[in-house]
Amino acid sequence: MRLVFAGTPVTALPSLDAIAASAHELVGVVTRPASPQGRSARLVPSPVASWAHEHGVEVLAPEHPKDRDFRERLAVLAPDCCPVVAYGALLPQRTLDIPAHGWVNLHFSLLPAYRGAAPVQRAIMDGVRETGATTFQIVRELDAGPVYGSITESVARLDTAGELLDRLAVRGAQLLVETLDRIAEGAEAAPQPSDGLSYAAKLELDDVRIDWTRPSQELADLVRGANPEPGAWTMFHGERFRVLLAEPCDERVATGVIEARRREVLVGTGSAALRLLTVQPVGKKPMAGADWGRGARLSGGEAFE
Repeated sequence: MRLVFAGTPVTALPSLDAIAASAHELVGVVTRPASPQGRSARLVPSPVASWAHEHGVEVLAPEHPKDRDFRERLAVLAPDCCPVVAYGALLPQRTLDIPAHGWVNLHFSLLPAYRGAAPVQRAIMDGVRETGATTFQIVRELDAGPVYGSITESVARLDTAGELLDRLAVRGAQLLVETLDRIAEGAEAAPQPSDGLSYAAKLELDDVRIDWTRPSQELADLVRGANPEPGAWTMFHGERFRVLLAEPCDERVATGVIEARRREVLVGTGSAALRLLTVQPVGKKPMAGADWGRGARLSGGEAFE
């Protein structure tokens, strides 16, 4: 089949590599426009655009996929199908109708659970022990289209959202190619199950502020789900302090109070204490919690806000 791939971040690159190595013909990519980066606000193309430039593949980067010029160029490219991985914009019906076999999305959850922008982050924050990825036909309703296939993936005790997403991106790439192969052979998608529907809204900073009155396991899951972005945080001496990895322990410490020991830092929660494994004070690089505790020269009794 002739394919035009739609995606934007690094997460989409394993699928691009897999499609390029498949029997299908990649004739173009659709991605979000270049965005300002750093203090200079220099415009930088998306990872998908950079990949396409390096491989001599045409890049379409409309401000919005409803733009007429974009739709006309897509029609000229005449894709049979448009695979999608983390494109980042809603597709209007006129654009969805262009390829004969539609737009097929690789979504990083077991649909209908965790429809939306942050399925991996929200799943970890909810403490799930198994998630996965699903390929489905895109329709106007959010992540509600019929399903072609899925894979499952276990969530390890200390998995961060970044680590889990990396694994799903690689395994999901093969699922996406297998789905495209099946579509070329005439396969049809099946309706999504009606049970287990949930939504995974984009994480905002307020969503990941640490409330030390919550149980330690919930906070450990919050920290892992917010890593690497936007990063769970608390306040310390009037500045934002990020906690990147933590685990519950059996000891008790007063809520929010920091107990720095030679080999570990514990913080009190609404249940047992939380052991800080990796932290990032403002203006610093990530470091082991114990290293921060030794360097901070805590006098005892300090607490996170």
